[in-house]
Amino acid sequence: MRDELLLGVDVGTASTKGVLATPAGELVAQHEISHELSVPRPGWAEHDAERSWWGDFVAVCGTLLASGRGDAVRAVGVSGIGPCFCPADATGRALRPAILYGVDTRATAEIAELDASLGREEILRRTGSVLTSQAVGPKLLWFRRNERELFARTRYLLPASSFLVLRLTGEYVIDRHTASGFNPLYDVHEGAWIDEWRAEVLGDGGPPLPRPLWAIEQAGQVTAQAAAETGLRPGTPVAAGTVDAAAEAFSVGVRAPGELMLMYGSTFFLILVVDRPHPDERMWGTQYVLPGTADVAAGTATAGSATAWFRSLLADGGGPPGFSELAADAAAAPPGSRGLLVLPYFSGERTPIHDPLARGLVAGLTLGHGRGEIYRAILEGTAYGVRHILEAMGDLEVPVSRVVAVGGGVRGGLWPQIVSDVVRIDQELPAVTIGASYGDALIAGIAGGVVPPEAHWEQRADLVVPDAGRADGYDELYPLYRSLYEATRAEMHALAAFARGSPG
Repeated sequence: MRDELLLGVDVGTASTKGVLATPAGELVAQHEISHELSVPRPGWAEHDAERSWWGDFVAVCGTLLASGRGDAVRAVGVSGIGPCFCPADATGRALRPAILYGVDTRATAEIAELDASLGREEILRRTGSVLTSQAVGPKLLWFRRNERELFARTRYLLPASSFLVLRLTGEYVIDRHTASGFNPLYDVHEGAWIDEWRAEVLGDGGPPLPRPLWAIEQAGQVTAQAAAETGLRPGTPVAAGTVDAAAEAFSVGVRAPGELMLMYGSTFFLILVVDRPHPDERMWGTQYVLPGTADVAAGTATAGSATAWFRSLLADGGGPPGFSELAADAAAAPPGSRGLLVLPYFSGERTPIHDPLARGLVAGLTLGHGRGEIYRAILEGTAYGVRHILEAMGDLEVPVSRVVAVGGGVRGGLWPQIVSDVVRIDQELPAVTIGASYGDALIAGIAGGVVPPEAHWEQRADLVVPDAGRADGYDELYPLYRSLYEATRAEMHALAAFARGSPG
């Protein structure tokens, strides 16, 4: 057993992951528990916070801290999905399932109302983002109006990381990166709640908002009750916590202005560190992990989810082909997939077009195309989406100096190579890409004074660079990708309306 350990736990959409690491970044143990995403109605997405957030945390601790390891843990860090919230009563117990991030679209009417009452441009100027389904504020207004009895009993409004911190320490805090997702309630320039807008969302006399901290600050210490439930020592320092993507970016050394994390997952998610907020309606502007830093975040609506969908269509009696088999087929297809172009808007699209009614499109399909070309065209379509985002970021006049690629999609090499070719960027691939929980452990070490703030744990394993010949071909196709959406947007919206009115 190591003499000193750091615990990091991340609550994701489908699972909770925990790690133990030494102050030098050596991985000692890890554990993962799956949980369910609830969709009780169309457009809703929820978690059972008691079971999937706190219950998973306790269970992860039960495995990782066996054989007395809890006594060796010097600090705890947590992260979670976001932006989201769970209302809790005065005892800290959840009053209803947590309402999740942008996949939950229940507050469309509230977004329109807040835009009208506060002013869309003023919201953007002060909060760094326009109101979309990502924003917590409209969902809080929905909760206040539609579940009044529960709202009246609410004492705490808790994103996933804050829920865990409250249970661990009794402290009601929120990190500034997460708070930025509570727009229109948080001013990213001032780093404070916007008091004069509070009543628009929470009414008069509603529950208080948590105390903002930087993610690397200490929120409190493990209480005796939490110690009894988790196996941690009473008094163990606990960091303020943050959103999972920020924790993962921090884990791979994305810290200085101009550094960017590109996450290959069910969706693409990007975080570009900047020195000050840069409000832009096409993206999400937030404060970051370290004092004095901000970030511009962006994300597609599909990436790995689109490849998984296509794979599922190929299932036969023996099951679908493996991803490695499909990747081999795609690698054998030429760049440009012999004239195929995919708009990967299979779940609408987030940044930079913010169009939930956008729909997927396969253009150029002939009887001569096979699954390899189609699969490659899907990968290329998602890469064009990344290029679209980075071009929008470029309009902010914040040069990207370094790109670090993380996530399960980097394995195998084909997908990141396609992205490098399409976007003409170098991508660093870290040696360790465990995810947000690893970043939580590092943040815990800094918050607990065990690790110096300037410590870096990441090590580069590979560098993906663009091929000039392939990049030239993609330069020719990219304008077609951009024009296809504009040319078919009205038809996409009409088809979406038709689908909503169809039986089943």
